[in-house]
Amino acid sequence: MSNANNLLEPTPLLLRGSGGIELVADQFGPVEGPLVVFLHGGGQTRHSWKQTGGKLAASGMRVVTLDARGHGDSQWADDGDYRRDTMVRDLLLVLEQLGAPAVVVGASMGGITALLATAVSGGAQISALVLVDIVTRPEKAGVARVIDFLGKHRDGFDSLDQVADAVAEYMPHRPRPKNTDGLLRNLRERDGRWYWHWDPDMLAGRVEDPSDMIVQMEAAAHALTMPVLLVRGMQSDVVSSEGAAAFQELVPHAQLVEIGGAAHTAAGDDNDSFTDAVAKFVLQTTP
Repeated sequence: MSNANNLLEPTPLLLRGSGGIELVADQFGPVEGPLVVFLHGGGQTRHSWKQTGGKLAASGMRVVTLDARGHGDSQWADDGDYRRDTMVRDLLLVLEQLGAPAVVVGASMGGITALLATAVSGGAQISALVLVDIVTRPEKAGVARVIDFLGKHRDGFDSLDQVADAVAEYMPHRPRPKNTDGLLRNLRERDGRWYWHWDPDMLAGRVEDPSDMIVQMEAAAHALTMPVLLVRGMQSDVVSSEGAAAFQELVPHAQLVEIGGAAHTAAGDDNDSFTDAVAKFVLQTTP
């Protein structure tokens, strides 16, 4: 295999977050390329970005996809600390270890983390921001549906078919997968049962005021001067067209890309359109 092809395959990275927690990431592409860091949504893993990472690496970019604390192969927080501020500190420490300014792409939970990180000391490490189906005032019903799905099935599943049924119910806009092997990257097997590949206590310990989060996010958004891209799934129940317009009023220089046929999970619903939009934005904003 040639060196060029090797760059398209991920190299594992072990990083440290707040309190020394171990965070696992994959790196694609040349280390001297423009740095793009991807943060997944709640209940997802770094593998959500694998196709996009490979494609951007082929364009000469250095791509790092991170498992958030309590997700995927990253360490679970023994003290149950999954607060927003803690995840912000994780991100800033990761960027410090990577040693270069980065375009940060965040979906849902990851987008909240990235946006809030721009407003604190160390946020200057973020050179540009991509928010994937998240705004400062998301739709309450859509957010409730996401949290409801994440809070179910703490006792696991008997089979992969049961998992596929649960995912199909949650994402009716996608065809139910005929092959369930693709689900394995988001699951762990224990004692003959299948469990989500994230710490269920992430939700159990959430006592933060959502109104306070909106205030913080709007203050951070209003202060943005870096290039910003908002990617919205046109079938999303989390970010409405009105929510996107309100965000653009806060951030007038923000670009908006809407992906038809995509819902809240825009990157997975139409990966080609999503990757094209992100690649174009990164190339525009990176020297």
